[in-house]
Amino acid sequence: MADKKKPRPDDLNLQFPDLPADTPDFEQTPLTRGEYITALAHFYRAEMHRSLIWRTRLDTTTNWAIVSTLAILTTSLSNPAYARETLLLGMFANIVFLIIEARRFRFFDVWRARVRMLEENFYGGILRRDQVSPQDMWGSQVADDLLRPRFHLTRLQAFRARLMRNFRFIFLLLLGAWLVHRLSPLFLEHQTTLRGMPEWVYDVTVVVIYLVLILIAIFTPKAVAPELAYWPDPEHPGEDISALDV
Repeated sequence: MADKKKPRPDDLNLQFPDLPADTPDFEQTPLTRGEYITALAHFYRAEMHRSLIWRTRLDTTTNWAIVSTLAILTTSLSNPAYARETLLLGMFANIVFLIIEARRFRFFDVWRARVRMLEENFYGGILRRDQVSPQDMWGSQVADDLLRPRFHLTRLQAFRARLMRNFRFIFLLLLGAWLVHRLSPLFLEHQTTLRGMPEWVYDVTVVVIYLVLILIAIFTPKAVAPELAYWPDPEHPGEDISALDV
């Protein structure tokens, strides 16, 4: 198949008759060094802004989880008769918050990856006064990511990353509160169950929740830091990672 012919200035005038006759064909004009640096500077600012926006959304989800957990702990202490139901509700609520935060982290990771690529290969070289970038063809990789954006993490990797970063402390706090209510004589005499609900169902539910979280933390591959490897390995292009759903 023959390559598509690039339009000449005369062709542009034919396609767009309202344009002046001396309209330059910018596709045929090479970029100067100043234009290249200016374009990358604006691109860096835009990607940094998007990464900061998504980083703020991560903080918002974590704040929801902390406030909800504190409210649930307060309720369980003030009403020990339904402490188990209240703590179970808190565990499920934090799982929902964790799923939401993991999805937001995947988006944040996309913009952070581009920012890190620019910092390492463009701004790092300028500051070192070194014209050679550490990674070859980094511009082509960023351009390909712009044309065909993809996540750099799987859902489970993002879930594990946020679990180990913030939510593990929340779940450990809820587990500690659960054990106190289940083992302390001060709370055992006040505990009741929902009508027709065996007591062992509560314990099994908690065991299943924490067993799943432990298995995800152990067997899910750890997310690689952006400073090490954020971009696809040619031998492992990451077919299991879905496209950016925006």
